[in-house]
Amino acid sequence: MNRTEAYKLLTEYTTKPGLIKHALAVEAVMIAYADKFGEDRDEWGLVGLLHDFDYERYPTPEEHPYKGAEILREKGVREELITAILGHADYTGVKRETTLAKTLYAVDELTGLITATALVRPGKKIADVKAGSVKKKMKDKRFAASVNRDDIRNGAAELGVDLTEHIQFVINAMQHISDTLGL
Repeated sequence: MNRTEAYKLLTEYTTKPGLIKHALAVEAVMIAYADKFGEDRDEWGLVGLLHDFDYERYPTPEEHPYKGAEILREKGVREELITAILGHADYTGVKRETTLAKTLYAVDELTGLITATALVRPGKKIADVKAGSVKKKMKDKRFAASVNRDDIRNGAAELGVDLTEHIQFVINAMQHISDTLGL
């Protein structure tokens, strides 16, 4: 599956602009990490783009990301990529054994918290967001309450990266598509 086909699949199943922007943010960060780790940026980008493509249609833990995995298998997507997608949700019980899977888990929730942090800044720009301000917002459980802080901390730990450096890396990667994200 190439990027054009993946984006078409995403927008076939996802209509909410916020979910599409989330997918694009995760894609951008996955590509940046692929470059950092010397991995296949196209495959890593696809995993980021498609990790939640089924969520709008199948939002329950009984269905997401399982329905998406079935669809991706039917489309011939490699099992390693599907396993990474399955592993981004702790409740699936799928172990994150590859750097790809660990990276997806580490960036998924964090992109949401960074987006929320940017949106409360006066200019609503990701260029104004720093790792310290994101870490401060992490402490306020009422802020972006749906973002799982444990996933962010555990994701950085599983990936073996310093949390502050990880947050800044994700911010920097998202800045490259700030216009697309409306930030």
